[in-house]
Amino acid sequence: MKNILLVEDDMPLAMATAFALETEDFAVTHAPSLAEATTALELTDFSLILLDVNLPDGNGYDFCKAIRGKGYTLPIIFLTALDEEVNVIQGLEVGADDYVAKPFRVRELISRIKANIRRYDASAPSNDETILGTFKIDTKAHKVYHGGELLSLTPSEYRLFLTLVENKNQVLTRSQLLEQLWDVDGDFVDDNTLSVYVKRLREKLVDDKDVISTVRGVGYMISDK
Repeated sequence: MKNILLVEDDMPLAMATAFALETEDFAVTHAPSLAEATTALELTDFSLILLDVNLPDGNGYDFCKAIRGKGYTLPIIFLTALDEEVNVIQGLEVGADDYVAKPFRVRELISRIKANIRRYDASAPSNDETILGTFKIDTKAHKVYHGGELLSLTPSEYRLFLTLVENKNQVLTRSQLLEQLWDVDGDFVDDNTLSVYVKRLREKLVDDKDVISTVRGVGYMISDK
């Protein structure tokens, strides 16, 4: 059974959402504040977080950024009434994997949850370690190390980097990358999201950010140094 952390201070909405998820055989832990969410993360191994933006003791953007900085790699879906493009981009840039606007359709929310968990749990290659220059990818643990230091990547950033590395020295089109990253649920994701992930990934690669090349009008490529 997959455990989901629901961080939401609207009690009626939280209760209804938890009930809907539990009927789909998810185990739901409800945290009405960021303090309670932090405690829950320390006590339970979650498969996904549903995170509101406006909470009594802070905002979801800061919380998302903070837990990514601590190395948490589980999928995070923002669940909020703030659905303007600028809010969506901000959510993605601090480490979220998806964004569902209120009011939402329960079936769409459940589909997105399952899609994000499925992508994260996707079978890794048989070789548990992939090396590219100063980068080491632990495909079993879904972690990337740069010069021995663990990089704080979201599941989507990890999948993007792994896909490029597995196809090193080959140009992958945007369509190919979207197909690999979001498979059958690609219609839920705007094409601009890929640009956000590439930008955010490059920023985290520090001195080697140029390892990801943009092939104008085509896509992206990682070269074997």
